[in-house]
Parts: sequence; C-alpha cells; structure tokens
Amino acid sequence: MFYAFGFERVGVVMGDLYFVDPDPLPGQEGAEHGVRLEVRLLEPGELRGSIYSARPIVVDRLVWRVDLLESVTGLPGSLDRAHHHPACRGWEPGLRHFVDGLPAQPLEWVAARLSDLDTLLDQAGMTAADVGAGDAEALRRAVPEIADVLGRLLDRMKAEQLVLPPGDEKPASARVGWL
Repeated sequence: MFYAFGFERVGVVMGDLYFVDPDPLPGQEGAEHGVRLEVRLLEPGELRGSIYSARPIVVDRLVWRVDLLESVTGLPGSLDRAHHHPACRGWEPGLRHFVDGLPAQPLEWVAARLSDLDTLLDQAGMTAADVGAGDAEALRRAVPEIADVLGRLLDRMKAEQLVLPPGDEKPASARVGWL
C-alpha cells in the first residue's frame, strides 16, 4: 500500500513495510514490520504528449523519515521499534533515533513534526529556499488528513492486514513495500 500527498515541492509519502536487516544493530534482530512515512522533495516532469497527457512526477530526495515499526514476534500495536531519522543526507537516512512518547502517541508525535517543516528542513541541511514558498503552510493544513491516513494504516497493521513476509520461508534479508 502506498499513499502520497503532494504540495508545491514537498511531498509526504507513506506505506506499509516488512523488513529484515541481515546486519542489525544490537537489540534489533529479527523481522520488523509497520508503516514508514517520509517527507520527500517532488519534481514535476515535462508533459510527454498533449496538454491532456499524464504528467510524470518524481518522488525525489529524502528530507525526513519516521518508521512506526514493531518486531514481528512482538505484541501487535507495541511499536517497539518506532524511531525517526532527523538527519538525512541525499537518499540515506541517518541513525535511528528512538524517542519517548513516539510508540504511545504516534499520530500526535508525527503531526507535530509535520507541522514544523522548517525544523525538518534544517535537520536535513536544507532551508525554506529549497522548497516551494507555500509548502510549509500547505503541509500544516493537510496534517489532519495525513494523520487520518496514517492512523488507518496503523490500525490495519495491528489487525495484520498489511504487507507480509515474502513466501513461507523466513528470509535472512528482506525489504517488502514501496518505501
């Protein structure tokens, strides 16, 4: 499942994720699944046909990421591996930052971050000049709708209705999902 919200130059994308890292950090061994939400830059492409043709859209550079993950063997809804990546450089996220309060109130926590685009840009080494002039306000106005979709994805995760591991085997490495 993949959702996208687009503004002038900033987009918010989210989707379900199943992940097995073959070289995990201590204490993070084993499969994890959940919902990933990213703030990304968007690039509109040139029309490839008439004025009525579909416009290519590039979901480009990573600005900020939050992973609302939990261990597959853990309690559904625990979000025991929920974290965010405040410092992203190009396509690579920085280290995982585990934050008190994120697992207990993920919607409120994410909404507060999305409401402050300037801070997210600053942490990514960017400025407001790197995005559209109206992006911060447009994103702030869309936060309730984004949080609603995020909440529905988290509910589906708890009900085990989202992405599952590939096949019947337990892979040593896997990344299943759009993001």
